[in-house]
Amino acid sequence: MTMRFRYAVTTSLCLVGLVTMASADDAVMAPLQFNPFVKKQAEALRKNDTAPESKDQWEHRRAALKAKLAAAWGGFPEQPCPLEPRILGEFSREGYRVEKLVFQTRPGVWMTANTYIPDKQGKLPAILNVHGHWSGAKQDPVVQSRCIAAVKQGYFVLCVDAFGAGERGLGKKLGEYHGEMVAATLFPIGLPLSGLQVYENMRAVDYLLTRPEVDPQRIGITGASGGGNQTMYAGAFDERFRCVVPTCSVGNYQAYLSAACCMCEVVPGALKFTEEGDVLGLAAHRGVMVTSATRDAFQFSVGEARKSFARLESIAALYKDASVKHTIIESEHNYNRPMREAMLGWMNKHLKGEGDGSPVTEPEIKTEEPEQLRCFPGESRPDDYVTIPRFAAAESRRLLALRATPKSSGDWSTVRQHSVTSLEDVLGGMPDPTPLQRKSERTPDGKSETITFEPEPGLSLALQRNVVADPARLAILLDLDGGTEAIEKGNLAPQLKAAGWMVATVDLRATGRNAVKGDKIGNAPDHNSAEWSLWIGRPLLGQWAWDVQRTLDALQEQDGKLPKEVAVIGYRSAGTVALCAAALDERITRVVTINSLASYITEQPYSGQRLGLMAPGIVRDVGDIAHLAALVAPRPVTIAGGVRGNAAPVSQAGLREAFQFTDHVYSLLVTEPTSPFKIIAPDDVLDALR
Repeated sequence: MTMRFRYAVTTSLCLVGLVTMASADDAVMAPLQFNPFVKKQAEALRKNDTAPESKDQWEHRRAALKAKLAAAWGGFPEQPCPLEPRILGEFSREGYRVEKLVFQTRPGVWMTANTYIPDKQGKLPAILNVHGHWSGAKQDPVVQSRCIAAVKQGYFVLCVDAFGAGERGLGKKLGEYHGEMVAATLFPIGLPLSGLQVYENMRAVDYLLTRPEVDPQRIGITGASGGGNQTMYAGAFDERFRCVVPTCSVGNYQAYLSAACCMCEVVPGALKFTEEGDVLGLAAHRGVMVTSATRDAFQFSVGEARKSFARLESIAALYKDASVKHTIIESEHNYNRPMREAMLGWMNKHLKGEGDGSPVTEPEIKTEEPEQLRCFPGESRPDDYVTIPRFAAAESRRLLALRATPKSSGDWSTVRQHSVTSLEDVLGGMPDPTPLQRKSERTPDGKSETITFEPEPGLSLALQRNVVADPARLAILLDLDGGTEAIEKGNLAPQLKAAGWMVATVDLRATGRNAVKGDKIGNAPDHNSAEWSLWIGRPLLGQWAWDVQRTLDALQEQDGKLPKEVAVIGYRSAGTVALCAAALDERITRVVTINSLASYITEQPYSGQRLGLMAPGIVRDVGDIAHLAALVAPRPVTIAGGVRGNAAPVSQAGLREAFQFTDHVYSLLVTEPTSPFKIIAPDDVLDALR
């Protein structure tokens, strides 16, 4: 539906809308609405799922599913870079030896790893062991134990550190977490951590194939927790894995919408095209065993895993020799001895042709001190080692360098049209407008009014405004962090009111008074709501931009028209929301950002920002913050201060450099001596609006 037609629909709705009194219960219930809303969206997306009825039908679906997964992960390099493996040390133990090595997965990106090699001759079956969320990564005793158990069974074992974990963290010490605002730096470039891990694990197989000890026809993969997710995805995508054993990780995507999970487990938009059972089914013909623990978290629970395993079984039934199994072990979230013994029995059946897949008895295991396994002991890792944010920053710069600079207003018109379409896609698309279910209530003195409305069915928002007779100017003030309460305590709102503006404030979904309980994880204040939104393919940035548009609809419906001048003013993270909303809605005549993000590019984890701003692919497909601001041209845009991704303030000179592209576009479109694009100090906002 086009934007113009959306507004026509909205206007028609106002003709039948009835103004009723706002209920205090609406504001009370708002924080409880977002999670059920997301779950209902997910349920609607997958309501028509059915098991394939034939092998041919499945093979067709299988090819399409792999293509959609690859797209969600941002695709893989057309040509792999040289591995350039280097063995940095080794030591021997009874019956096996351990190597410490690194190899290159992408240019300049090095994976740290250990090999466990049995004292045996001939071609060996191999297991790729991916660690999961154990703090020591490949060095952790829980992870070591599976490697030692497998090497004592005669397997060549490769154990790797995932990007951002183990020896690949921001710093040189072990124990860092690669989720929340570290992994968030990858979303703007459209390469989520889940996809990077799949590709890196495929490169690990490339490395295994260089080893003369390894039989290329007998390679398996296993891992638990986040490593179990890696196992499922890499096993599904890479046909070279002949046995796939995800442990304490299988549930279903809709179960994730009741939990807080790591960013490395998120496949953006996955619920728009699949559920976890079909992903497991991609490896159904290659020996899949799902292991579940009876006392695991809900998203990995036996009951939720059974839903996906049932689909896996139905797919496996289409293949003559397919072999799948669901092993349930009395345990908490772990990869303990019974789980290891079950895994090895299954691997023996599928990689050695031994046994019936039943558990085998594990020999005595003695793990190493973590430091003994490190490729870069102590502080010896190179200072220029590529971390997740450094990789994301370099890729952002590469992508932005590819963007052509328009040479004329005609060039820009073409670029803008394409960019706005891309922005809508990146934001997950905008829904069709539905009746606002508007209610309103004025204070006894008639000076203030609260309007509640539904931006979408199942969600309610409340805007507050001062009542102005036939106002000429409207300012919508947004603050995702402090909400309307912070705005009300500030100086700008009363100053604007005194200057004759009608001022509206609104807490957007999952923010302010509508914030989701327990939403904050680490440095991400909106971790869970943002994560759930990514699963359904609707980044919060897009939902917030829609809420702004629906706020305009509510005011237009209430008054019959909007003022001639409509300014959207965003504090901090809300500045990016304001720019996106204005790019998509020309009813907004002016945008002001106050101490907002100046650039998505950062070589450090985001701090003081919202995870919801990190719409997958926004830098790749649309551009940086400066490109978003340019989409508003020639309407006035004011940048009042700004911050870097790590929350450090940006100087006026730094802002001018960051917004060079915006300034250039305005120079193409505006002939007046004074440009409507301005960079000012935050204290000068009121003067800029006069």
